[in-house]
Amino acid sequence: MKTYKIAVIEGDGIGSEIIREGIKVIDAVSQLNDFEIEWIKYPNGAEYYLKTGELISIHTLEEIKSNCDAIYLGALGDPRVEPGILEKGILLKMRFYFDQFINLRPIKLLEGVDCPLKNKGPKDIDFTVVRENTEDFYVGLGNRADIGNTKQELEVIRNLYSVKFKLDIDAKKEKIAYQIGVLSKAGCQRVIKYGFELAKKQGKKRITFVDKANVLSSMYLFWREIVKDVSKNYPDIEYEFNFVDAITMWFVKQPEYYQVVVAPNMFGDIITDLGAMIQGGLGLAPGGNINPNGISMFEPIHGSAPKYKNMNIANPIATIWAGALMLEEIGQKESKDIIVKAIEKLLTEKKIRTKDLGGTNTTSDVGDEIKKLVLRTS
Repeated sequence: MKTYKIAVIEGDGIGSEIIREGIKVIDAVSQLNDFEIEWIKYPNGAEYYLKTGELISIHTLEEIKSNCDAIYLGALGDPRVEPGILEKGILLKMRFYFDQFINLRPIKLLEGVDCPLKNKGPKDIDFTVVRENTEDFYVGLGNRADIGNTKQELEVIRNLYSVKFKLDIDAKKEKIAYQIGVLSKAGCQRVIKYGFELAKKQGKKRITFVDKANVLSSMYLFWREIVKDVSKNYPDIEYEFNFVDAITMWFVKQPEYYQVVVAPNMFGDIITDLGAMIQGGLGLAPGGNINPNGISMFEPIHGSAPKYKNMNIANPIATIWAGALMLEEIGQKESKDIIVKAIEKLLTEKKIRTKDLGGTNTTSDVGDEIKKLVLRTS
């Protein structure tokens, strides 16, 4: 029997409750398909940080890299911790350390879910967003400068490259703050290639690339040049460019047009939250942080919702679906399909629903029912 080792970080708020249901469902499908999951739990999150002062250590990262096949993450965020500390110190640190350069988000309206867009149904909303996950304005390069002359040095180190900025800032009249975005040729090439390969795998014929090249021209004309170059290897797949502001409009007006969408980091972050809403809400939106040749991490895209902690009312479907994506990534696609069909069955029957979907059932009720539906396939 094949055994997979999965690192589990429940995180904050509702994290432990939704992860519990995901594990429940995955353990059920593993019984059907004759494999086993060994869950290795790590305590990292707000509570651990407040107690120890540690976000996530290099020792923990090395241990996960040596021993685990993937990471299953609940949610991060706590009002007792300044915004950004947990996200940058744990989530982004893991993305960068494991070089999870793809953020994969299926934008799919499942059967049984009401769409907030008028006259749109499951056949209209079914595309995938591929978001670059390690570059752009999220590299963490930024600072403030007081009035007068300031010398600053900023550095970004990635598996692909390292770059150092030595800045001589002369600020007159006002203090300033600045943020620097970075795109590398290799970083763009690999996410663009992943998008084309995904379209090929899914039998799609068109990819839409997102940018803001009319204003942020230095970075995104560079992006477009690389798209055009990589596209030469995929003559059967059409490609186009959309400005980020335009694509948000068309996601609402004509979502059925889109097949595969590829975006730089910041714009991908923005449009996938809009995508989550047109597929029925954040409680139904899974995400994967992918390194195709390394360790990937899977999570719901919603936050930790600390005010609902220990109330057993959060919707666990996004987390369960993220767990299904994880199974596909480690080689258990049949199990992923079984879980997604069980989710759709639950939503179509409309008997078991959490508050966000208009019901009165608990987090546990949803997990229990999906588990039953999974086991029923045997």
